[in-house]
Amino acid sequence: MAKKFKVVSLGKLGSASLATEEKELAGVPGGVEVVGARPTSEDEVIAVAKDADAILGGGRFLTPRVMAALPKLRMIGTYSVGYDTLDVEAATANHIIIVNNPALYWCIEEVANHAMALLLMTAKKLALLNNMVKAGRWAETRPVMSPMPAIHGQTIGIVGCGNIGRRVASKAPVFGLQVLGYDPYVDPELAKDAGITMISGLHAMLRQCDFVSAHALLNDETRHLIGAKEFHEMKPTAYFINTARGAIVDEPALIEALQKKMIAGAGLDVFEKEPMAPDNPLLKMDNVVVVPHSASMSDAALDVQAFNPSREVARVLSGKWPKNVVNEGVTPKVTLVKGD
Repeated sequence: MAKKFKVVSLGKLGSASLATEEKELAGVPGGVEVVGARPTSEDEVIAVAKDADAILGGGRFLTPRVMAALPKLRMIGTYSVGYDTLDVEAATANHIIIVNNPALYWCIEEVANHAMALLLMTAKKLALLNNMVKAGRWAETRPVMSPMPAIHGQTIGIVGCGNIGRRVASKAPVFGLQVLGYDPYVDPELAKDAGITMISGLHAMLRQCDFVSAHALLNDETRHLIGAKEFHEMKPTAYFINTARGAIVDEPALIEALQKKMIAGAGLDVFEKEPMAPDNPLLKMDNVVVVPHSASMSDAALDVQAFNPSREVARVLSGKWPKNVVNEGVTPKVTLVKGD
């Protein structure tokens, strides 16, 4: 007997990788067929999802053209916190609900720990010293250790005080760091509870910080939020950490700031273009730590990543309004009941 609904998971193949999705969708009345796919073009997405009621995942092939070509599609549920690869306006125009996967549900600890790890690596020059020792240059390490800040007694500034930013703030005092924050939208009480002293202006905060850690969501307002002017405001001894999205930063401005020693270094998990180009100057800088967009990764995080998006799809296919809607003004293709 044919199942009533079809859900396509982009980026996954095989029943083993879809076990969580199938389990969470098993209770939807009428049944759900879950299909994994790794499309390499817009046309391939259209082909696999032409009769889909929901898509899990995102990616660059979910364009306005694709959305318009999927008449049954009710929703897109991302596996990630960010949804910057999706055209929210196009989805809304096509009556498609977009739901993201807040870090609170799966990777908040991983990303917060990763940010602190990058802070430690940059301040203590761990990558540089590791490479020198492995290259047989132990005797040359002493001169490059200085200058090296004492992390305790320093100040970290959090740009974006959402779930992850606040979790970083709660970890920072363990290392003796004072915590400032900039976020015009955060609930002041939530920030206060996390131990953050909020600063009303970004530049005013940057001038006081020894470390700046970016945790803002990428959208039109935050794209290139940190650029040449912002790096000019930072101390020449300050380090910049980014585990959010690469485009929050004007990357050429960051490169120039590092080359001209306007800041001391950077720890970067995300970049404007991923994978990075082989000739990217950041790859040649001893005072920059680069890792491949891996902040959210851990076995534990992967085990729970699919739970919330799958449950959101189950809500919609069961006639209920989802909890983490990005485009709240959307008119859905079917009537949905709000509430649990």
